Amino acid sequence: MDMRGAGEDEVVMIYLDYNASTPIAAQVREAMLPFLSEHYGNPSSTHWAGVPAAQAVARARDQLAMLLGCSPGEVIFTSGGSEANNTSLKGVVEAADVEKPHIVTTAIEHPAIVEPCRYLERHGVDVTFVGVDSTGLVDPDDIAAAIRPETVLVSVMHANNEVGTIQPIAEISHITRAAGVLLHSDAAQSVGKIPTRVDDLGVDLLSVAAHKFYGPKGVGALYVREGTRLAPFVHGAGHESGRRAGTENVLLDVGLGAAAELAGDLTWTKGVRELRDWLWLQLQDRWGEGVVLNGHPTERLPNTLNLSFLGRDGREILTAMPEVAASTGSACHSGGTEPSPVLAAMGVPREVGAGAIRLSLGRMTTHEELEALVRRLTEVLSADSTS
Repeated sequence: MDMRGAGEDEVVMIYLDYNASTPIAAQVREAMLPFLSEHYGNPSSTHWAGVPAAQAVARARDQLAMLLGCSPGEVIFTSGGSEANNTSLKGVVEAADVEKPHIVTTAIEHPAIVEPCRYLERHGVDVTFVGVDSTGLVDPDDIAAAIRPETVLVSVMHANNEVGTIQPIAEISHITRAAGVLLHSDAAQSVGKIPTRVDDLGVDLLSVAAHKFYGPKGVGALYVREGTRLAPFVHGAGHESGRRAGTENVLLDVGLGAAAELAGDLTWTKGVRELRDWLWLQLQDRWGEGVVLNGHPTERLPNTLNLSFLGRDGREILTAMPEVAASTGSACHSGGTEPSPVLAAMGVPREVGAGAIRLSLGRMTTHEELEALVRRLTEVLSADSTS
């Protein structure tokens, strides 16, 4: 929490947009610092300057593999979650020995899944977007019904970035395994908040984004189960065991590895869940039926609270509180004027969706910040009602 000003002009800056991006943790920053000055060699070089860089990348790979419960050789470093998603979708399709490949995904995926799917559709790939219920939950039976003989991949996000609903990935994996179809999950929002061990989930591919769990922006990773056929998305030299060309970004890889080590401890999420639930109770007490929850009441990320103030405009509420960093949905499309595609897919009426605000808490969130938020919301909404 940052304090600016003094006396009556004091303003409390409140950050409640952790699903959009997290600050870099102190441990992560310390791990990265030597690679800004001391260790500058190319990790592909075998001389004295290159070896430390190669060792740092290997350690980062080990750290992420430990978090995911996989072999280090199953981890590919990428430029972020979007590249990991694109690699999964396009790489599986290109490697598939099917005349007209088919992909199954859901109607509430992140744009980093939706847009590659639209691209593949324009290039002859069939894509089925399976719907969800009013809480944002997909029915595994609907996934099973969508699978065809030519289906090469099912992609279902682990947890939704806007409403936080957690999908039954392990149950879906039983369906895909029985059908002989690969399963990918975009875990950008779940890593570091809930368990994401790949064998427990049963996935063949899993996408990671470091800046969602207190690491740096511009780096991510893709878990690829051993034996999975995947064409490289970036072509060039033989980096990442020939699976992703480009000189390794040692600095950012080190940051991702340190963040992954930190993310192994989920004890902090209990306190964040309690803060989130306290906030929801406060809002219900003040506005009663005038505020509604968007998302699953229990199967939801511990830090995420997406709600709608009925008869209000979420963007106008946030504009009136410039000291509060929050969003009306995904940071990737929150600047638009159209209702959230996620809420629309959940069947949320347009007028209800218009009043939506996503409040996402994090490791640094305090009770005092949430108390200040409630006071500001009370001021803003009371002013609106009397104007």
